Amino acid sequence: MDNGHILCCPVCKKELADSGKTYICESGHNFDKAKEGYVNLLSGLHKQGELIGDNKSMALSRRSFLNKGYFSSLAGAVCSLLEAEGKDCPAVLDICCGEGYYSQYVAERVKCRLLGFDISKNMVRLAAKRKLDAVFFVANLSHIPVFDGSTDFAFHLFAPFHSLEFSRILKKGGALVTAVPGKKHLWELKEAIYDTPYENNEALPLAEELTLERTVKVCAEIKLDNNEDILSLFKMTPYYYRTSKEGIERAAALGTLETRLEFVLGVYRKE
Repeated sequence: MDNGHILCCPVCKKELADSGKTYICESGHNFDKAKEGYVNLLSGLHKQGELIGDNKSMALSRRSFLNKGYFSSLAGAVCSLLEAEGKDCPAVLDICCGEGYYSQYVAERVKCRLLGFDISKNMVRLAAKRKLDAVFFVANLSHIPVFDGSTDFAFHLFAPFHSLEFSRILKKGGALVTAVPGKKHLWELKEAIYDTPYENNEALPLAEELTLERTVKVCAEIKLDNNEDILSLFKMTPYYYRTSKEGIERAAALGTLETRLEFVLGVYRKE
């Protein structure tokens, strides 16, 4: 895919051009493509971010789980919001793209110029292996190597929120979709592992630079029929890192699980 006038050099901020095996800017900074086709654009102080992202095992587990379509309701809602923008071949950015499940869902349904990035090389490597007509790169969301006002639509699902940077990369009138868990998200999983399950507050991030235009609630029911998928789901949530040893043992003992999914999508607009 041609990323023309979107991807910029993380060193000098000039346009990066795809020269085949590398990306290069007119100042001569060049970045080699990995064999899978992605490019690592972490540099300088931000290069330490390579140590922060998910490891290979976590990335493979996430890919296996999502590929089974458990979160297709969320992917479908994001895709519908993109289609509702009515843009002709928009520039779309998957912020913190993970292993590329949502990117693939969009790429198969909407004609667009698609880019995705994550701080985890392991995740981006798997995203690139999906062989989409898209540009995948490793980057830090606090310094996204795309030009100011270059993006028509961006989506950002369950990751840190950086209002200033998100506003910078959007075109005037562009939209950002973010997601937070709904009040009863994974309620039955919580009931199984906690003595006193708690509701989520559904609070969307504050963004002074963007206008929260509307919210969309997405609800679905899923059935997991093996413990591997149950644990994969559990480990994808922040609950896993705040759960006692006893709670983790309860999760490890579950053979099947039927649970509800609830997502709240916030649609922000750059005025």
